[in-house]
Amino acid sequence: MGRTGQDLRGILEAAARGVFPPADGGTTVVPQPGRRDAGVIAFTAHSVVFTDEDPRWVHATLASLDCDALAATMNPRFLSALLERTGRVTDTVDVLAVGAALPGAPSVALTELRHPEHPRVVRARLRREDVRVWSADGGVLVLGRGVAGRLEVAVEVDEGARHRGLGRALATAARQLAGGEPVWAQVSAGNARSLRAFQAAGYRPVGSEALLVGPSPRGG
Repeated sequence: MGRTGQDLRGILEAAARGVFPPADGGTTVVPQPGRRDAGVIAFTAHSVVFTDEDPRWVHATLASLDCDALAATMNPRFLSALLERTGRVTDTVDVLAVGAALPGAPSVALTELRHPEHPRVVRARLRREDVRVWSADGGVLVLGRGVAGRLEVAVEVDEGARHRGLGRALATAARQLAGGEPVWAQVSAGNARSLRAFQAAGYRPVGSEALLVGPSPRGG
């Protein structure tokens, strides 16, 4: 099995509309959307590996694993093999969620920052383009272009401002600032508080994602 005629951007755009790859237990291998980003997205009973490595190697490595085929792409042994082959690193396996754009103005007061130095912002600039940042009383909202050009959101809530609904309000504001396009969120599976906030803000979980980052994430 080799590459398909699909590309990652098209797959993500379809998923944002609720149209997913067939739940057939298969794995689709597509080219990286740019030099910066490679990785794996596991939808329901179908995975997408975006890499410039030989698709035959991907399928052979998955077939060699003694595990549930539906979970093979997120198996630590496959991810370790892919990391070693590509010379990349990864932080975590995230829950991937998407929220449709919303009309109206944010309910929380936001101030756009032009030269932010917040650690969350610094991190965002390493992995995203066209980053915009807003501060709120007790929090930060970041929007930027990430994997395959999708619009990605990150929020940070100060310890003293938690348990007041600010995370949900910031996640909702991202949908209102999106200019009519879907907003994507990557949330660590263990971060239950953040997952609840994004779900309350109308984001739908669509799969899991392991993003592989090279030594120069600004490249490509």
